[in-house]
Amino acid sequence: MKVSKQIKAGMTFEVLFVGRSNVGKSSLIKGLFGTAVKIGKRPGVTLRPFHYHCSDMLITDLPGFGFMSGVKDRKQDIVKDKIVRYIETNAERIKIGVLVLDGPSFVEIAERWDARGQIPIDIEMFDFLREMGIDPLLAVNKMDKVKEKEQALVLNEISEKLGLEPPWQNWKHLIAPISAKKGELKPLKTLLRERLHELKRDDLFKYF
Repeated sequence: MKVSKQIKAGMTFEVLFVGRSNVGKSSLIKGLFGTAVKIGKRPGVTLRPFHYHCSDMLITDLPGFGFMSGVKDRKQDIVKDKIVRYIETNAERIKIGVLVLDGPSFVEIAERWDARGQIPIDIEMFDFLREMGIDPLLAVNKMDKVKEKEQALVLNEISEKLGLEPPWQNWKHLIAPISAKKGELKPLKTLLRERLHELKRDDLFKYF
């Protein structure tokens, strides 16, 4: 798999990864596709998309949105605008979208935004992807940091915040609890393969 800041001509099948800064998105892509993936040394350093080419499939790692340590607010807004424009421009080519969430902190952050009378940025991105005709898979990362007996509760709360009526098991075709750090990615790989099958692209299974 080759990494590039440019997109090869003729690419028509794109898998998009998007998520808040420091959510573990780049580490997740590395776990799925191997060591060729570039990962920033600190949160927020990836300020432009990275593209990986697998056959005729384009894998895109968009910059993290939201708070970025050491990055000015204005630049954070610019990054968010660029993400939105990228998705709007390429919605037809994006066949699969993966929204990466921070399992342990998602609800707390969402409630903090709610208290300010603002739409939590993760939820805003979830709704935006759907508006663009992209039904995103939800990779709920860092679940190794949640006690096993509390995981169902956490996933139920995340589902509810996203407007998906709990229990979360009703949405197992969308929600994949994972740990990129520990390489526990099977739930997401399963959902990715299901989507590929629906799109009649079983030939791409080998990359997942």
